[in-house]
Amino acid sequence: MRDTVRRDPFRIGPFEIAAGERRTVDLPFSLLSNHTPMTLPVQVVHGKKPGPVLFISGVVHGDEVLGVEIIRRILKKPQLSRLAGTLLAIPVVNAYGLISHSRYLPDRRDLNRSFPGSERGSLAAQLADLFRREIVARSDVGIDLHTAALHRTNLPQLRVASYSGRMRELADAFGAPLVMEANLRHGSLRETALTMGVDVLLYEAGEALRFDENAIRVGERGILSVMHRLGMLSGNGPKPVPAPLYSRKSFWIRASEGGIFRALRQSGHHALAGELLGVVADPFGDTEFELHSPHDGLIIGHSHLPVVNQGDALFHVARLTPAGPVVAEDGEATERDTLFDEDEII
Repeated sequence: MRDTVRRDPFRIGPFEIAAGERRTVDLPFSLLSNHTPMTLPVQVVHGKKPGPVLFISGVVHGDEVLGVEIIRRILKKPQLSRLAGTLLAIPVVNAYGLISHSRYLPDRRDLNRSFPGSERGSLAAQLADLFRREIVARSDVGIDLHTAALHRTNLPQLRVASYSGRMRELADAFGAPLVMEANLRHGSLRETALTMGVDVLLYEAGEALRFDENAIRVGERGILSVMHRLGMLSGNGPKPVPAPLYSRKSFWIRASEGGIFRALRQSGHHALAGELLGVVADPFGDTEFELHSPHDGLIIGHSHLPVVNQGDALFHVARLTPAGPVVAEDGEATERDTLFDEDEII
């Protein structure tokens, strides 16, 4: 007998998307100074079969454009026609920053420090509130796509709130080279989502205002793998990749004086304690300051900018640890080291 049970439509804002339908909706947000409407565009893929709701978001920071291309490639996948559950794709969250090539909104606020937001607050707070109500509140899992800041690049990596339970399962499925258990920052999307019961993987890779093909491919494969693990896609998923490396702590190597920076090692290199990573010299080359790694670790980010000032962060190095809790000799788990989001420790 033919199954006549149909899924309910997916409701978002004033819109209803029927089971099996795919539609891009524009959630009204604000008006520019010339009264041009600004919206939050969301492509909704509402599968015929039941399953979880996953959001994938890019350009929370307006100059971090890598996520746009990753999400575009995901939306081109033919497997989405057989989706179980619902996919919410938001390639551009902060359109203001994208247009102006800026990390921030016009009010100079960081959207990823403005959650949970407020309907009557600043522009950033109002956009955070809209995203929280219409996207996070309707989701079970999220993947938020980020890059390094201007003039730096990041090795593909995941940031997770806790490397345990479903978060560990999804992080391992994603298959990034490195998983970092990072503290939640006040006002961040991850912090707000967690309080709402939504697990969020934060993908960091590449650099601002640039495409990086390897970082794009790792992100694309990772999202598809997570969707397979969640049961949203059937059939064979992407080929398995090696287990990720794992870190709870990182440190920056900074310029002790201004000058011209030459990097001798780059992201992905396993540095040894005392190893020479780069040199800062004066423009004539009369004096040089060598940059040595104080500890063993994996370089997960480095500066591309040759002109540096005293105190500039030049290498970001992760201390690698075993996956799981660190156990002392008496059998008791030790307190884990802190690791903050990149923009908080630069």
